[in-house]
Amino acid sequence: MSIAIEQANAMMSEIFAPWIQQLAMEPVSVSDTEAVLRLPANEALRHVGGVICGQVFMSAADTAMVIAISSALGGFRPMTTVSLNTSFMRPVIQGDLTVTARILRLGRSLVFGEIEIAGIDGRTAVHATTTYALL
Repeated sequence: MSIAIEQANAMMSEIFAPWIQQLAMEPVSVSDTEAVLRLPANEALRHVGGVICGQVFMSAADTAMVIAISSALGGFRPMTTVSLNTSFMRPVIQGDLTVTARILRLGRSLVFGEIEIAGIDGRTAVHATTTYALL
């Protein structure tokens, strides 16, 4: 029951806040259990230490999971993040990021998932677990 990549692209501009849209994330693939998005490199996403800010990773993780859940449901349905637990495993200094959101359990009212964010070298930089409430 997954959505098409065109639907995922439309969601990026229709349901997310303008500042999330400014991240310029692009859906790469979607299925009924997973969404993969690309977060292009952007100097504006770095803090004074030269690494990408943790807030960027958390926003990217949350955004990718909304796309994954929407795909599993066959389209967007109102939902809210209940928890987002993020582990920052290594800093990322340059290059595009790959954000992979996987649904672990899709229930009637709660969805559990995990997100991995990898740098251009393919190594995981961030791992997050999430719970969403379907409204």
